[in-house]
Amino acid sequence: MHIVVLGAGVVGITTAWFLQKQGHQVTVIDRQSQAGLETSYANGGQISVSHAEPWANPSAPLKILRWLFKADAPLLFRPRMDPAQWRWALSFLTECTSAKAAHNIRQMVNLGTYSRSQLQALRQEQGLEYDQVTKGILHFYTNQAEFDGALEPTRIMRELGCDRQVIDAKKAVEIEPGLKHIQDQIAGATYTLEDESGDARKFTQGLAERCREVGVEFCYHTDILGFERMGERILGVHVLKDGHHQTMRADAYVLSLGSFSAVLARQLGLSLNIYPAKGYSITVPVKNEEAAFSVSLTDDEYKLVYSRLGDRIRVAGTAELSGYTRTLNYTRCRAIVRRTAEIMPEAGYWDQAEFWTGLRPATPSNVPYVGKSHFANLYLNTGHGTLGWTHSCGSAAALADIVDGRKPEVDFSFSGV
Repeated sequence: MHIVVLGAGVVGITTAWFLQKQGHQVTVIDRQSQAGLETSYANGGQISVSHAEPWANPSAPLKILRWLFKADAPLLFRPRMDPAQWRWALSFLTECTSAKAAHNIRQMVNLGTYSRSQLQALRQEQGLEYDQVTKGILHFYTNQAEFDGALEPTRIMRELGCDRQVIDAKKAVEIEPGLKHIQDQIAGATYTLEDESGDARKFTQGLAERCREVGVEFCYHTDILGFERMGERILGVHVLKDGHHQTMRADAYVLSLGSFSAVLARQLGLSLNIYPAKGYSITVPVKNEEAAFSVSLTDDEYKLVYSRLGDRIRVAGTAELSGYTRTLNYTRCRAIVRRTAEIMPEAGYWDQAEFWTGLRPATPSNVPYVGKSHFANLYLNTGHGTLGWTHSCGSAAALADIVDGRKPEVDFSFSGV
């Protein structure tokens, strides 16, 4: 078939790769000048199966209430006159039970483990280089209650095959000496050796080049306006390219537009409960090689992740539910710099931090939409939230199987909206 993939982020590009690998003719459409220039541009850089505890969990409602009026809160809800935001928020609250959180952990661990293996196979097959580090991910906790709260989700992950080990502060510093400065503040930690890190933008753009080499067509600088449909079938996609309106036609279509997927889907009467969670990152040059970390880190209390990208340090995190604006909130930027400098004062040139913000396509459960829509030739691969890169290869491989009428290899609740 000829298949059009809408979106050239990491999820769209991996989708294009696995579809062409199945023998399909693939066209990718994106408004940017090349792949990976929006949410995939400067994210946290982790392939983190161990980061499977959903935001919606029993402890979340009280935390969010405490954070409601803190401009630098890890998760900040800014109420707006936006029905989509309130629908998302109410659905989020319904996901905060222990049973639903456990179900969602299962979904994310299963998809994440499968996806990580697909990524590793793809990297080896194609010789991709993207500042990858395969030393695992270490979660550290400087708050005893946060550490205690992580033990049950960690137990569930271990039962599902994610080998997330519970360790003490001494062992954490042995694994990552860069934490020595705060060893006496660490209440506990967990370590997942199989997890990885790297530069998601480099990965996305490198894979896009491989796609181009094998015949995938790219239509950049192209705005997607809507669909032409007849009954329960998509006939084409209306686009604006070089100032001209066009209709691009194919046999099937894949919606991978991140946070903007929900907006476009509404034109078709599809209700995707995806809302943008604005995340922030800083990128700084390494200052002292001995003081800088090499193992990727997660600071769970502050909802920050740390990845070493060659001679750069990337720190990303926090979430702001404030609509589709990408305006930098410098209070939140400075909070990331302040926390990171406290932990590793000599690791980077913190005064040279490059700030960035992007819109993560979050669902209330943190579980993405992957699978068919009720339209005969429209498929979904979107809503991956903070785990877009972690889940991208697995989602794409599974979706390619679904398109070809095969049962995917992963145990996951695929969409059928």
